[in-house]
Amino acid sequence: MSGVEELIERAARDLASSSYAIALTGAGISTDSGIPDFRGPNGIWTKNPEAEKRAYETYFRFLRDPAQYWHDRLTMGTSLLGNLQEAKPNPAHYALAELEKMGIIKSVLTQNIDGLHEKAGSQRVFEYHGSIYKLRCPSCGCRFRYEEYDLKGLLAEGKLPPRCRECSSPIKDDVVHFNEPIPADVAHASLEEAHRCDLMLICGTSAVVYPFAELPRVARYRRAGSRLFSLEQEKRTVIIEVNAEPTPLTREGISDYLIQGRLAEVLPQIVERVKKLRSQ
Repeated sequence: MSGVEELIERAARDLASSSYAIALTGAGISTDSGIPDFRGPNGIWTKNPEAEKRAYETYFRFLRDPAQYWHDRLTMGTSLLGNLQEAKPNPAHYALAELEKMGIIKSVLTQNIDGLHEKAGSQRVFEYHGSIYKLRCPSCGCRFRYEEYDLKGLLAEGKLPPRCRECSSPIKDDVVHFNEPIPADVAHASLEEAHRCDLMLICGTSAVVYPFAELPRVARYRRAGSRLFSLEQEKRTVIIEVNAEPTPLTREGISDYLIQGRLAEVLPQIVERVKKLRSQ
């Protein structure tokens, strides 16, 4: 048995024995669906640093002039990520959905905006950085499906920006831009999941974008305070990384171990091993 196979076996056993496992996912889980990542060797920001600099200004443009923000979004060409709505889930997405159906994975916390976890069948998904399929009001937090608004009609009639149906404030797309606060409901729910889990499966994230990158540290150290007052030390949270390359979580010892490889290959193998363990 190779080193990777041994780690896959270990991950399957850890998952099978967990009581509340969650998954954290980043851009690396969607690369096999044809969606480029941002900070990998061939990532968008790696190849085009100027595009990253421009992205840092997007939220401020919305705050300064919501109408111009929407005009630009409705008239500019294809996204740097391509046509996300045409992307399809890959075996890694389906593997996590299957682990949820088995009752092992309780939730997926994702940085991705592509909606592929839901397309694959995952039910309990927290979209930390928003979704391309939704609009959101920064003032009151309400969300709407894109199809609820005739955005092209508003553009043609000169009636941009679209406004919230609850509080009448300008709304934006749900995607969280650089410098924009994480929506409070998602941030709070994600922290709760990180505090609650006894296993965290980290899939395809570079772990350098905060505050999302803080969640594994929350899971690792969440009981540190209680141990000062407890004679009986609670069980340590198991943190597993599945990534193409090591991350700060690997180097800092936040994760217990790294399975290095393609997620579309590794995660389905983990699922098959979990099934065999359950059938024994």
